[in-house]
Amino acid sequence: MDIAREAGVSVSTVSRIVNGTARVADDKRLAVEAAIARLGYRPNLHARSLKMGTSMTIGILTQKIESPVFNRVMLGIEEGLKDSNYAPIIVSGHWNPKEEMERVQLLMARRIDGLVILNGGLGDDQIREFARRQPVVASGRRLDGPNLRAVRLDNVHGGYIATKHLLGLGHRRIAHISGPEDHADAIDRYKGYLQAHEEAGIPVDPALVFQGEFHENGGALAMTRLLDSGHPFSAVFAGNDQSAMGAHMVLYRRGLRVPEDISLIGFDNLPATAYLTPPLTTVHQPLYEMGQYLAQTLLSMLGQPSETIEIPDMTLVIRETSKRY
Repeated sequence: MDIAREAGVSVSTVSRIVNGTARVADDKRLAVEAAIARLGYRPNLHARSLKMGTSMTIGILTQKIESPVFNRVMLGIEEGLKDSNYAPIIVSGHWNPKEEMERVQLLMARRIDGLVILNGGLGDDQIREFARRQPVVASGRRLDGPNLRAVRLDNVHGGYIATKHLLGLGHRRIAHISGPEDHADAIDRYKGYLQAHEEAGIPVDPALVFQGEFHENGGALAMTRLLDSGHPFSAVFAGNDQSAMGAHMVLYRRGLRVPEDISLIGFDNLPATAYLTPPLTTVHQPLYEMGQYLAQTLLSMLGQPSETIEIPDMTLVIRETSKRY
């Protein structure tokens, strides 16, 4: 073998170093790594996977490929898998539990080595069943067990700090454009909205709460209904940035200025929000870091221990769409 000859070691030593199957003296390892670099060697992953009984692939169940939120998480997963030799296979469930189940079954039929589940409507028992067959990590849940890890960001806190910011600016009639009524993140953000009002001793007017479905069209429709209702308000907490963008468009068309007439705050801190006119005040979700955490947690479960990723808390990003009342 060229590498063994170049490094002055045996073929079996090269094999142990390349496959990571045993400890090798540092001087031999360094010699082999130098020879690999000089010769431009790339391991045959297909042959290795057949030998080791693995596919070297990770299945990822997302919900919508076009979602900017899940795109941020996917970037983190991509970074977390870097240099691991594992390749991702991505499928979408579209928030449909039946479709999610079919997509996971499709991934498992391809003999993936591990599974990442990004939110969705699958039941906890279904996910535990998947974990009986292979390592699983999931987001948007609180689950733990054999072969299973999960993480859920504190959306209650996010909704709380968004609403507290507006209350601190003197707003007392704060509307809320929520997400889907059965969506855990939407429910938690609404809880945070209520919590901030309760702490401030200010009652919430239910007439100021409209559902926005977490997308631009939903935010625009909710804002239209809110304005047409005739109920006065001076600020809006939108359940996500996409809803806030739709709401902002309607305010613009109605001749209402942001923030001079209506203050507006979103949730997610999508990259585009910094370039809106005016730039959007929002809650930063550590989506990228969560993706890294999911990837590296799964790699550790697959026998590739890696640096532990700490997921930071949600924080408020104050820009130019919120103003003192």
